[in-house]
Amino acid sequence: MQEFTWNPDYTNFIRHAFVHNVMDNYGKQIYEWKQKWLINQEELRVHWDKDEKKATSVTNSANRKSDRGGKGMYKHNLGAQTIATLGDRLADENDGEPVDDFVLMKTVHTNKHTGEIYDGVVRDVFSLIKTQKEDEETRLSQLQTDLDATSTASTNLSRIRINEIVESSVLEKKGRLVGLGRRARSVPPSAPQPYVDPEVLDQLKDKYDSIAALEQKMADQEAG
Repeated sequence: MQEFTWNPDYTNFIRHAFVHNVMDNYGKQIYEWKQKWLINQEELRVHWDKDEKKATSVTNSANRKSDRGGKGMYKHNLGAQTIATLGDRLADENDGEPVDDFVLMKTVHTNKHTGEIYDGVVRDVFSLIKTQKEDEETRLSQLQTDLDATSTASTNLSRIRINEIVESSVLEKKGRLVGLGRRARSVPPSAPQPYVDPEVLDQLKDKYDSIAALEQKMADQEAG
């Protein structure tokens, strides 16, 4: 960094000249910005004076203030960040692994101070997903117990399976998933199949074969 020295007697004079120069340059910059703003302002006035734009504005305003069937207006809980940004941050905190949509939705809409979800629509959707997730985990646990009472295998659902439960439960409007915003489906129809270790596939096949055999045995017992 370059340093300047001068006679201390000139300090006030130099400070005054510096401040004057800064103010002059700043004023010129503001003037240039204002001229551009005035041009854009006139273009925006013409744009928003169109009947179709007025109608769109009225519709959007009504949607934002909608009572949503008695559930109340939408409550924003994210501050300045987006859902995508929050998802990236949660993944970074999870050793680079993306969190499932259930965790993401809960984090997005839970008030940090009270631990409550205040948005009525999201609260109902989250409750439905939570129930379906717990029911499936319970069924999986019961099947594992019936197969092997001493089994200590985890009954936690995979991230992909949890996302499937979320996507099957959440209403989609105009490309938006309620509670998760505008985001792509976790597994688009045209997406290539992810790589899976063959050994894992064999383990899954053995597991599902055992479950199928148990279900058939239970069905035979009920029929007999």
